[in-house]
Amino acid sequence: MKTTLAIIAVLVLALGWTSEAVQVEENGLSFSLEAIKRLQELTESSGATGQQSPRLRASTMSLCADPMLPQEFLPLCKQRGASASLARLAMVPMDVCEICAFAACTGC
Repeated sequence: MKTTLAIIAVLVLALGWTSEAVQVEENGLSFSLEAIKRLQELTESSGATGQQSPRLRASTMSLCADPMLPQEFLPLCKQRGASASLARLAMVPMDVCEICAFAACTGC
């Protein structure tokens, strides 16, 4: 019984480590895949999709003030060029990143 519980505990921990293993790098910072997915949800809900435009820049800067933005983006928000970085991160293809075929994704 103890052995079974130990095996289950190890499997749960391994699953947790692998789900957070994929990182997306941008401008010298690294972000979890889950945070990127959340950023994409926020940009889709605010209508900030498409080509880089002044409207997109304004909406990505308002993302930094959004309380739903994952905390790991706050250092990026303080950097110069944050709007361009957020726009690039919002356009990362998730299906390609999950298999680490995208250059910015690491840790698979």
